Amino acid sequence: MTVDEAVVDPARPDPARPGGVDVPPFPVFDGPGTPEQVSDVSLVHRELTYARALGFRPLKLDVWLPRQAAAPVPLVLWVHGGAFQLGDRRELPPTFTPDSVFRLLNEAGIACATADYRHALEAPFPAQLHDLKAAVRYLREFAEDLGVDPGRFGAWGESAGGHLVAMLGLTGEREDLHGGLGAQGHSSAISAVVDFYGVSSLVDIPLMDMPDGLFPAALTAGVPAGMSLQPEHMLVGGSDDPALLAAASPVSHVRAGAPPFLLIHGDSDGLVPHSQTDLLAAALADAGVEHEVVTIEGGDHCFFGAEDQLDTILATAVSYFSRKLGSS
Repeated sequence: MTVDEAVVDPARPDPARPGGVDVPPFPVFDGPGTPEQVSDVSLVHRELTYARALGFRPLKLDVWLPRQAAAPVPLVLWVHGGAFQLGDRRELPPTFTPDSVFRLLNEAGIACATADYRHALEAPFPAQLHDLKAAVRYLREFAEDLGVDPGRFGAWGESAGGHLVAMLGLTGEREDLHGGLGAQGHSSAISAVVDFYGVSSLVDIPLMDMPDGLFPAALTAGVPAGMSLQPEHMLVGGSDDPALLAAASPVSHVRAGAPPFLLIHGDSDGLVPHSQTDLLAAALADAGVEHEVVTIEGGDHCFFGAEDQLDTILATAVSYFSRKLGSS
């Protein structure tokens, strides 16, 4: 018997066809389904699987839609913070009113998708960027079903999420950072970025001061022995290699033609210093990229100490997207 005859021998079962039945490809994402009404303002699609990656949990997003939209609306992707170690798509910073970001965007006639992404110990950078690019492609894949305009997408993030939306905005046309997950055949480029107190240079960020008891043992039990808890090192697999840190830094990817940026940062941020925004603003200026910087007097990380300004801060961000993306 020749090798070719052995391959097609009907007496030998084909492992790709259990029981001799053709098996369809495993789905890599799910469709939107039916939204639920959560207020007079919003409809929400919850728990949509926007990508599956072998060996990882399904990657989920929620989509908040303005109820009264009569035509396709712009969309903003919200990306949560948490030092690349914690958090999920449903959580806003403790200073924010629950769901405020999603509701305010909907009130302005803008849809909001809020996506989970892999944390640093699940996969090192650029997995997080790959995930968010897959989320953007998914939203374009189902733009008609969702009633959103695929040509008017923005991204808004805070802290680690600010870093990631900056990376998303600066690498929209980078095929080498495409990632390959989820829906294909769509661009992952966005048209506007709002970055709240994000890290822009992992090389230059000061080491995080972690008081005793900040991370209880029950929280750190899954961290490999000897791995640094510094977020920037954990993001790149536990390394302090300047080349790896630079490759994961938005300032390394600034280019002419990038979308406009709004950078909002407190002048008293003890976790991510305002100098991180200064570095990104300078790089954007050198590349001729449109940008605005808003400094919040007395604002610490998450705008602690400036809670009385928070309504204005959020309104500034929503207004920025209305100007750059238009409204319904």
